Amino acid sequence: MTARDLHLFEAGARLQMNESIELTIQSLQAYAGQHEHLVIAWSGGKDSTATLTLICWLIETGRIARPKRMTVLYADTRQELPPLAIAAQEIMDQLAERGIDFRVVRAALDKRFLVYILGRGVPPPNNNTLRWCTRQIKVDPMAEAIAETLGDGTALTITGVRQGESAIRDRRIEMSCGKDGAECGQGWYQQILPESKGIRGRIATLAPILHWRVCHVWEWLRHWAPQDEFGGWPTEIIADAYGGDEAEEINARTGCIGCPLAQEEKALDSILAIPKWAHLAPLHELKPIYRWLREPAQRLRKSGIERLKNGEIGKNPQRMGPLTFKARLTALDQILNIQRRVNAEGNRGMFELIDAEEEARIRQLISNETWPDGWDGTEPTADTWLPVTIYGNGAEQHDLFGLEEPA
Repeated sequence: MTARDLHLFEAGARLQMNESIELTIQSLQAYAGQHEHLVIAWSGGKDSTATLTLICWLIETGRIARPKRMTVLYADTRQELPPLAIAAQEIMDQLAERGIDFRVVRAALDKRFLVYILGRGVPPPNNNTLRWCTRQIKVDPMAEAIAETLGDGTALTITGVRQGESAIRDRRIEMSCGKDGAECGQGWYQQILPESKGIRGRIATLAPILHWRVCHVWEWLRHWAPQDEFGGWPTEIIADAYGGDEAEEINARTGCIGCPLAQEEKALDSILAIPKWAHLAPLHELKPIYRWLREPAQRLRKSGIERLKNGEIGKNPQRMGPLTFKARLTALDQILNIQRRVNAEGNRGMFELIDAEEEARIRQLISNETWPDGWDGTEPTADTWLPVTIYGNGAEQHDLFGLEEPA
């Protein structure tokens, strides 16, 4: 038996591009028709962009039935790498030309990443005790937007979730087996039963490229989608954001610019290696700013005197808390300076980490002396020496050498 004669599910066989697309078509044919409304959740990343542009092409060419209603929801976190943000805007321009309904989904103004940090004073997220960002600026706004699109009907939400080659094993597509009666090979179909907003049982999700290998994603974005016969989508720029020609080999991922949760700026480094994106170099200064903001000197601390609440002692009565107004204003000026330098050297349009509306709101919140709940600004800064250490069990350890702060 030659390689050409291998059956799709033969042990060790690898899906080819056309076979991957065919399984996606089968997936959509099996489930899209069961719902009145198709909602495509699009993050602007490689997998969700491949999903969006592929589905648009399949509909335009009649390979799958045109849904009664289709809405594309773009999750704009305001923290995307510039090549991804530019590509997303160009794709939205094409969606508009095609008459496809789309909506930009953002968090409410006061909950956007930098407004929340610099205006309200909440420290940048970390991986231990304060990982608030993904849910607040992406997941929750998208969930609310999907619920708002429902109207009186039901919706099938399309995601770009992908398991890659692990989906094919032992003559079956294990990871593509769906829930709620879905058959193997038809994508991951799952009914969701939300308890709120009166939408119980009216939303389901489907991941139609769950089985795609990463090389197929790059093949589609680089070579297929940009061709007129497949839609003429401006998707090559996305490969730049993931490392250009090396992206497939390293299975590259991207995140927010200067992500406080990441140890290294791999995606940004990949972009800066490409001459046309060299003007983005000042963005490397963001991560040090976020680290600086988490230091004790830039934050308040509970003294521990207020440790009794409802008759109970808190787990960390002398915990560090929000950012001082001075730290917020300093960081705001530094980030705006980075933004100005990027735009002064770039030639791809205006780049905005903080737009005019957000800057005005940050300054207003600071002027109004806004603090997170449970804080009022009378607390000492976190680098202030405290003569008594108070533990979560109520125990106190006094300074053994007197109550004077050491010189």
